[in-house]
Amino acid sequence: MSTKLWSPTKERIDATLLSKFLKQAGLKFGINLPSYDEAWEWSIDKPDEFWRLVWDFCDVIPAIPASEPGPALKTDKALINAEFFPNAKLNFAQNLLRRKGNDPAIIFHSENGARRELSWDELHDNVAKTAQALKEIGVNKGDRVAGFMPNMPETVIAMLATTSLGAIWSSCSPDFGTQGVLDRFGQIEPKVLFAANGYFYNGKTFDCLKTVSELSSLIPSLSKIIIVPFTDENPDISNLGDKGITYPEILNGQKLAPIQFVEMAFNDPAFILFSSGTTGVPKCIVHRGGGVLLQHLKEHQLQCDVKPGDRLFYFTTCGWMMWNWLVSGLASGATIVLYDGSPFYPDGNRLATIAESENITHFGTSAKYLDACAKAGIEPAKTHKLPDLRAILTTGSPLSPAGFDYVYQNWKADCCLSSIAGGTDIVGCFVGGNPIGPVYRGECQKRHLGMNVQAFDEAGVAVSGKAGELVCLNPHPSMPWGFWSDPERKRYYDAYFSTFDNVWRHGDLIEIKKTGGVVFFGRSDATLNPGGVRIGTAEIYRQVERIEDVLDSVVVGQNWDDDVRIILFVKLRESANLSDDLIKRIKSEIRTNTTPRHVPAKIISVPDIPRTKSGKTVELAVRDVIHGRTVGNTRAMANPEALEFFKNIKELEAQ
Repeated sequence: MSTKLWSPTKERIDATLLSKFLKQAGLKFGINLPSYDEAWEWSIDKPDEFWRLVWDFCDVIPAIPASEPGPALKTDKALINAEFFPNAKLNFAQNLLRRKGNDPAIIFHSENGARRELSWDELHDNVAKTAQALKEIGVNKGDRVAGFMPNMPETVIAMLATTSLGAIWSSCSPDFGTQGVLDRFGQIEPKVLFAANGYFYNGKTFDCLKTVSELSSLIPSLSKIIIVPFTDENPDISNLGDKGITYPEILNGQKLAPIQFVEMAFNDPAFILFSSGTTGVPKCIVHRGGGVLLQHLKEHQLQCDVKPGDRLFYFTTCGWMMWNWLVSGLASGATIVLYDGSPFYPDGNRLATIAESENITHFGTSAKYLDACAKAGIEPAKTHKLPDLRAILTTGSPLSPAGFDYVYQNWKADCCLSSIAGGTDIVGCFVGGNPIGPVYRGECQKRHLGMNVQAFDEAGVAVSGKAGELVCLNPHPSMPWGFWSDPERKRYYDAYFSTFDNVWRHGDLIEIKKTGGVVFFGRSDATLNPGGVRIGTAEIYRQVERIEDVLDSVVVGQNWDDDVRIILFVKLRESANLSDDLIKRIKSEIRTNTTPRHVPAKIISVPDIPRTKSGKTVELAVRDVIHGRTVGNTRAMANPEALEFFKNIKELEAQ
């Protein structure tokens, strides 16, 4: 039975943008939508009405003032070929730069203690000069511009300048090594690379110029490399030769003039994002500017209640799709708050302190961060004042029921805790927040408006009350344009549409609850199958996270005796050891709260758990290693050396 943890007051519900949106829907279409579930049904039954109202309500700026966007959806028998607003023209950057004035557009905190603030006017002026400089370099519509950058204002400026010209932006975080960056940017052949000279993390300063110098010769398409001083005001870029120039240099001499926003079709490409790349070279996912804009406007305003003047924060790097999601908050008139560095430097209260000092209204982070805070005893409710905080957002992996308890007990009792889930594949969410409804323990609140999400069994039949594959039955604006260098879209089709006929299969295992909420059980390709029973890895993680001595874990299936047995690897506190008593406690917790089938056959201690750079556990890589298979690509991992701990483990050779 679902446990309700929080409900909004009537006053709060009435003040939400979603309530205002539903009233407009009622007036415009003569319908009554008294509940979220009825609004969701309307949004998937009448996509033309719904998405056109999103366009109007969120005040999308067309390329030609006062022009009509035309029909909202051009359908096709094949879901993959559907197009939203096929006749509409707009510019992505223009919609993010809608506000003017001296109020802050960006607030930036660096790990080293530096704080900077850019007003809307300053942001606009910096984008104007940067766009003019890129134009002089020769960047035109359809060209690619890449960022090897920390999460700092210049990264946002470079993206907006790029998209203002109709060029395509792509970024990754500066902690990637040379080959990891080459695996990504080498495929898309950028004309210009923005790169910081270095970055700060966990009290240390890291240099990026050696990697950039190597990339200079390895990516022949680069005509210019623009170095942004960050850890040093005067970086030595002599190794870059004629290609190299500093960011202050390209701005010098630029006369301030209005930005000439290039007119773009709604479905023209604007972004390239990359899959994690843990099973091979990353896929280059091409996203449409109009689709990303409309999806993010809907998610920010209707699902998260982001309003003009709100302060939106998400702990992310530029290599995660949540960076794109965060920056799009500008289109809703919000101030975006950026942080670059370790969230635990100098201590675990760093992000809570930023939330307090900047009056953050929407605080976003990963489930793993919250779990780490819980284990570290971080209690902002006792140490910080967060009166403006209305919503806490979490994604990256499922937030456990215990994680929900931790947030409400130790962060803030009166806030909307929205566990959101989607992916790089759609630069957005399938499920998540509902600002007019309650929060239930362990559940994403609702399926998002306009997203016909279902759970399919193996026969392709929708089920509720039990686990199934996350699928989406209808088109949505931020479906990718396709993959780079995949003109026939065969790889794109194989990735999402080949499992179920004409249905988007996302690759997550979910259950749709009676409340309308959604519970995630992990990636379906990592599903455990002992004795033919499907078990989601998240079901086990939720129990292990209760054990104080366990800091992190990974669970995989090992082929054994013509079946599969469950193996749990744990990373323990320094003061703990994997005693028989601790093993019994872990197994008891799992057995009591799940089923005997969930109990691992073996529990093994390891020094570290391998993760991607965005913090996701790489279960498939661990599974490959324990079976003696080669891992396709370790360059996408934050700590590839951790895989060594899983090789030739004697305990896995015994009964």
